[in-house]
Amino acid sequence: MVIHFGVIGTATIAQQRFIPAIEKTDHTIRAIASRTEEKAQAVATTHDIPHVYETYDDLLEHAEIDAVYIPLPNSKHAEWIRKSADHGHHILCEKPLGVTADETRAVDAYCEDRGVTLMEGLMYRYVPRTERVIELVSEELGEIRSATATFHSELRGLPTGIRFDPALGGGSSLDVGVYTVDAVRMFLGMPDRIHAYSFDMHDSGVDTQMTALFKYDQNATATVSASFDTAESQYYHVIGTEGWLTAEPAFSSPDVNTSIQYEIGNRRTTETFPPVDPYQLEIEHFAECIENHLSPRTNAAQAAQNAVILDAIRESAVSGSSVQID
Repeated sequence: MVIHFGVIGTATIAQQRFIPAIEKTDHTIRAIASRTEEKAQAVATTHDIPHVYETYDDLLEHAEIDAVYIPLPNSKHAEWIRKSADHGHHILCEKPLGVTADETRAVDAYCEDRGVTLMEGLMYRYVPRTERVIELVSEELGEIRSATATFHSELRGLPTGIRFDPALGGGSSLDVGVYTVDAVRMFLGMPDRIHAYSFDMHDSGVDTQMTALFKYDQNATATVSASFDTAESQYYHVIGTEGWLTAEPAFSSPDVNTSIQYEIGNRRTTETFPPVDPYQLEIEHFAECIENHLSPRTNAAQAAQNAVILDAIRESAVSGSSVQID
């Protein structure tokens, strides 16, 4: 089954990652829209996209498409998820699906009521390395007692752009922090209590640095951290009763070999994985879910759990107190 996509917006991630990834698959992009027609036309010309629309609404109303890809600012995700669902289009939306847990649950229910597939774009979950990590963590590390996940990025030209605009759902927690929260939840599940700290290093109105400690009733702890204005660093480290595992870089990797290191018992190993395009794998999984009426690996229910944690991180950072997760 070939999926025909419409792209809502001309964000950098759409131009540099999603559209080139589609070109590696059997699926197509039939239409693109932007706030300015000139931007959409330029992208369409570069990538041979046949139809350009002046507004997002026009694309949803008139384009002959099966699904939409949404790379808009975070605060716009829920609105365009709902509008896309109203037209019967399946939806692949960049993370996070909503800026709060309530908003995420609401779009989940909205899409379910309309019978469309909704998937959150967390591309690192679809690469063979992550699949191998999950296998090792669940089968060989024993009882997991500790996990750490970090994604620090260096954004030049600070502090400008959508990532620094509170009205657009900016901030490091809702950007690179989503990856760290998702990874730790993948290893340990939902925490019972969170204590967090965050800083607005540029008086931009959003957190540009965040660190949070998770406590679990099963005698485990975890730490996540994220930032916009430090040296690039991204990794996770998992420790169990039978061994440990590390991946670095953990989330966004260049087109080179990647690896994991782990020690289980007396066996210390490095496994190497050949280059893959995580966005291509993500798209192919999305298409398979549509064709076979399956729930995506990064579905809205999973996104809502991440959102609960992110809500608690923000609440704790503001109040200075730990927050219980119900």
